[in-house]
Amino acid sequence: MSQKPAKQRDTALRHFRRQGLVRMPDLRDAGVGAETVARLVRDGTVVRVARGLYQLANANPDPRRSLAVASALVPKGVICLTSALQFHELTLQMPSAVWMAIDRTGWKPNLEYPPVRFVRFSGHALAGGVKRHLIEGIEVPIFEPAKSIVDCFRYRNKIGLDIALEGLREGLRSGRITSDQLWEFARTTRVWSVMRPYVEAMVTDGT
Repeated sequence: MSQKPAKQRDTALRHFRRQGLVRMPDLRDAGVGAETVARLVRDGTVVRVARGLYQLANANPDPRRSLAVASALVPKGVICLTSALQFHELTLQMPSAVWMAIDRTGWKPNLEYPPVRFVRFSGHALAGGVKRHLIEGIEVPIFEPAKSIVDCFRYRNKIGLDIALEGLREGLRSGRITSDQLWEFARTTRVWSVMRPYVEAMVTDGT
C-alpha cells in the first residue's frame, strides 16, 4: 500500500540525507512514488544527477562523485585504469572521463553523465582484484592498486606509458604495492615481460 504524499516526502528526504545519491528503484522500494520525486525536483529540493539518480539540491558532493554515479548506472562495471589510480592517490592525472571495465560480451551503455570510457575485460581479468568502496551511499567496485597498475601497462597504448610508470613509481614508493603482487596479476595477462625492467629498476633505485 502506498504511503500518503507527505509521508512519502519525509521518507525520501531521510534517504537523501543519509545516502547523498539515491536511485529511483531504492525510493520505490521505500514506498516513495515517482510523482513525489518529481514534486521535490520541481520545488528545487532535489536535483536529478543522471537518469534515475537524484540528490538534495544543497548537497556538498564528494569529489569522487563521478565514480559513484558511473557505478550506479553501470552496476556490473569496475572502475579501472587512470580512474582507479586517481582513487588510490597513485597519480596526479585528472581523467576527463571515468574509466570503467565491462565484460567482453556485455552491453555497453550510452550515458548522458558522467562521461565514461569503457574497456572490455573477460573472465578473471574482470573478477580479480576488485574491492568495493562506499561513496555517497553507492557501492563502487574498484580494482585494487596492484591490479590497476598492471592494467595500465596492458592498456598503455590507450592511456600512455607515462601514467602507468607514474602509478608504478608511486605505488612502490608509498609501499601500497609489492613486486610480488604485481607479478601475481601480470603473470596471466602476458604483460610481465613489459613491466619487469621498470619494476626491477625502481626496486633497485629504492623508488
